[in-house]
Amino acid sequence: MRDLAFIAFLGAFFAMGFKRPFLLVLVYVYIDIVSPQRLTYLLLNTVPISLIAVALAVGGWVLADDKRDTRVGGRQVLIVLLMLYCGITMLAADFPAEAKEKWDWVWKALIFAAFLPLTLRTRLRIEALLLFMILSASSIVIVGGIKTIASGGGGYGQLNLMVDNNSGLYEGSTISAVAVAIIPIIIWFMSHGTIFKPDWRVKTYCVALVFACLLIPVGTSTRTGLLCVGLLAVLSIRTVKRKTLYLLMLAVLGLAAVPFLPSTFTDRMNTIKSYQADESASTRLAVWQWTIEYAKTHPFGGGFEAYRGNRIRYDLKTADGSPLPAGQKVEADKARAYHSAYFEMLGEQGYFGLALWLSINLIGIFRMEVIRRRYRDPEGEFGWAGPLATALQSGHLVYLLGAAFIAIAFQPFIYMLIGAQIGLDTYLTRKRGEQSFRSMRRGAA
Repeated sequence: MRDLAFIAFLGAFFAMGFKRPFLLVLVYVYIDIVSPQRLTYLLLNTVPISLIAVALAVGGWVLADDKRDTRVGGRQVLIVLLMLYCGITMLAADFPAEAKEKWDWVWKALIFAAFLPLTLRTRLRIEALLLFMILSASSIVIVGGIKTIASGGGGYGQLNLMVDNNSGLYEGSTISAVAVAIIPIIIWFMSHGTIFKPDWRVKTYCVALVFACLLIPVGTSTRTGLLCVGLLAVLSIRTVKRKTLYLLMLAVLGLAAVPFLPSTFTDRMNTIKSYQADESASTRLAVWQWTIEYAKTHPFGGGFEAYRGNRIRYDLKTADGSPLPAGQKVEADKARAYHSAYFEMLGEQGYFGLALWLSINLIGIFRMEVIRRRYRDPEGEFGWAGPLATALQSGHLVYLLGAAFIAIAFQPFIYMLIGAQIGLDTYLTRKRGEQSFRSMRRGAA
């Protein structure tokens, strides 16, 4: 029955897309985030619906969309360059079969991120994209939030988010980072949304969704999620008027929440202070050191999944950092994942790939800061643009912090966020050009 419901929903969505081609872009966004083929028993998981959706989205834009004011941003070129470079390193990968498997979804994420801004010609489309990203992610977040309240937290790697396959946004640390990253955008919709007028119903839903997002790090017991929440709290100081009251309120809410936190969460958070005695943290440090040494002899990277060749040895220590008695807790391991997007890029794509990836991300942070400062006037024609740039920048910074501890360098959701940034930037650039042209014509007259 669930399979039929998904098929009916997607069928109706695809049908509407043939009348309004931009909806096909949103179909792909939904499929890529929610992965309905993983939620069905038989029917959808035998059909390449993701490939069909992206083909129809691109085809619809080529054949039917208005392309008169299409602009290509510099970051789109960098994304395509990164995709081509990844393809080259894949050909000489240390583990060809495994690299090919990862390449099969990475190239789609990158090419869609480069294509996406071409379709974002209006504010309505930019808003629709972000709304679909949030609603699609919320289908996972809300389930996680409800289960956290009902069970008191699932524990690290234990919270079931509808599927047993612990990958994509269904992986605990990844959904924790993404859930916190979308909070500023959710808050933006509470004041500036136009698709759903921000009345009391919309605001109530948004507040509830923000609460669910904050519950995800608790339910998954991920230290990364806690760090992301802390960073978002600091970033939010920029936008509040009464900063002292805001900081006081955060302190009170934090202290009030502690008694209600499950022991699975507090016990794991306590390992932040004693990371040297924690096996997970120790293996990460060992893998990062291995990756640095590996890059010295493989400056162009080892291709996707190069971590499978690592051999690491690490010594666990006591909680205060002192060595254990000789011969105790000397661990050896192999094929340990990077647990960091930065080291993932360094190990797989080398120094050049890491530089490309950092450029794509840091240019986005810079451009959103430019827009944030340029459109500060809330009463202007583009008074919505400055707050949106702030929200996109905050979400991106949260991702970059989370990426330090999760191998999500090619997470499709983040590339959609980058696509939205580029779309907003090119849209505002075009509007400024139109305003300048009209002013010149009036001056000439």
